[in-house]
Amino acid sequence: MKKIIVYYSLEGNTEYIADKLSDALGAGKLRLIPEKAYADKGFAKFFWGGKSAVMAEKPVLKPYDMDADFEEIIIGFPVWAGNITPPIRTFVSENKELLKGKRISVFACQSGSGAEKAFGKLRSLLETEDFYCTAIFIDPKDKPSKENEEKLNEFIKKLKEND
Repeated sequence: MKKIIVYYSLEGNTEYIADKLSDALGAGKLRLIPEKAYADKGFAKFFWGGKSAVMAEKPVLKPYDMDADFEEIIIGFPVWAGNITPPIRTFVSENKELLKGKRISVFACQSGSGAEKAFGKLRSLLETEDFYCTAIFIDPKDKPSKENEEKLNEFIKKLKEND
């Protein structure tokens, strides 16, 4: 099954997981990059990122290529204020028809909580009942842990089923 990992990463945690998944699955990667970068330090990072997520903004993304031949799309993002990140919202909105009928799996990276809520919002945006599989990681690059490694291995095992 041809897979691609579509992700947005601000501080590198989501990219860390995307890289591990790509290596383990032989999947392609598509990193979403907004035209206007988000603040990545201090109060501005939380204020503007959280506001943008809560207000369901859809930032303009730098040009990217999305091949319709992929059978499975793995979407990854950091959780912002219990929401998907705005670049993921833009991607889903721009590719809604292309994503229909594909096997969709999702992972989120967070420092606190909110990933389950964010998954629900993504399900609504995609108009799908459920995802093939999901995983939640707590700061995997910044705070490596045995729990994150176990979750990653289980996620990879599930993603390899039915290939």
